[in-house]
Order: sequence, then structure tokens, then C-alpha cells
Amino acid sequence: MKVCMIVTNGFEEMEAVGTYALLRRGGLSVDVYSLRGAQATGRFGLTCAELKDFADFQDDGYQAVILPGGPQWQELEANQNLQDLLKAFHQSGRYLCAICASPTILGRAGFLKGKNYTCYTDMNEDFGGTFHPDYAVTDGKIITAKSAAATLEFAFAILRALSGEEVVQKTKEDIYYQD
Repeated sequence: MKVCMIVTNGFEEMEAVGTYALLRRGGLSVDVYSLRGAQATGRFGLTCAELKDFADFQDDGYQAVILPGGPQWQELEANQNLQDLLKAFHQSGRYLCAICASPTILGRAGFLKGKNYTCYTDMNEDFGGTFHPDYAVTDGKIITAKSAAATLEFAFAILRALSGEEVVQKTKEDIYYQD
């Protein structure tokens, strides 16, 4: 099972790297694309290199697109190619996953109409759906999460949707310390 994550400068490191690590630990293949060529620098200075260039995006059977939050959300939202990708994923019944500020991108594009969702509370607008204060909300093929603190729940929601509860439980056993 393959997913793609889209980042640019200003991505929230915890949301991107934490989600990436948990999905990989759960057995998913994750390709990270950058709007800035082969690298991107997070909001706290972590530079990730050897990323895939979004300009060369090839839909290689991805089952979900993941948008971490952080100040990057504005550049992501302004990118017409990303907007086209989100629309194509939505129309083909694949997952749209966004955390913190990035559900705003989904909301402004109309994907949250009639849906249950969450996002960073201060970024919530009238998206035509129902906001919930939960850490992570799944409604059909839309998975949203509230903030960096929700990274674990966000990753587990994606993993649950794509691989099932058994994989989620196994992944949790792998990361939680047991006496």
C-alpha cells in the first residue's frame, strides 16, 4: 500500500516526520514530495533532502495524499497542481488526509462540505461540515487531525483506514514501552 505526502518550506516537523515514521513502521510505502524541488525545510529548521520533486509527480497507485500542517499550508493551498491532485484523489475515491492548519486547504476547496472534521481550532471556518474538537476525525475518505499533539492519532487513523485495526495494534505494540 502506497501513500504520498506533500510538503514545502514551513512544514510542521512533528506532523510530517512523525506521521511518516508511524506509517512506515506500519508497513506502508510513503513517498514525500516537495514543492521546492528535492528538499524542504520545516518551521523549526529541519531540512529534509532527497525528497521527490512535486513537479515530477507521477500517480503511482497512491491510496492517500497527506498534507502536514505548519505555515506551509498557504503555499500548498496556492499551488494549482496540488489543488488538481486533491480533486483527482477525491474523485477517484482515495483518501485525503490533513492535519492542523492543512484541513483548511480541504475546507476551502469544498471537500469538507457535509463531513465531520477537525483542524487547528483557530483555523476553523465555515466549511459546510461539522467541526469536532477531537484529535483525529475520519469521515469516509477524509481524515483530519487537530494539531501537532494529534500526530499519533492522525497516523493511526490513516493506518487503520488503509491496513486495518490489527496493523494499528501491532504498530502500537512496537512503539509503546511495556514493563
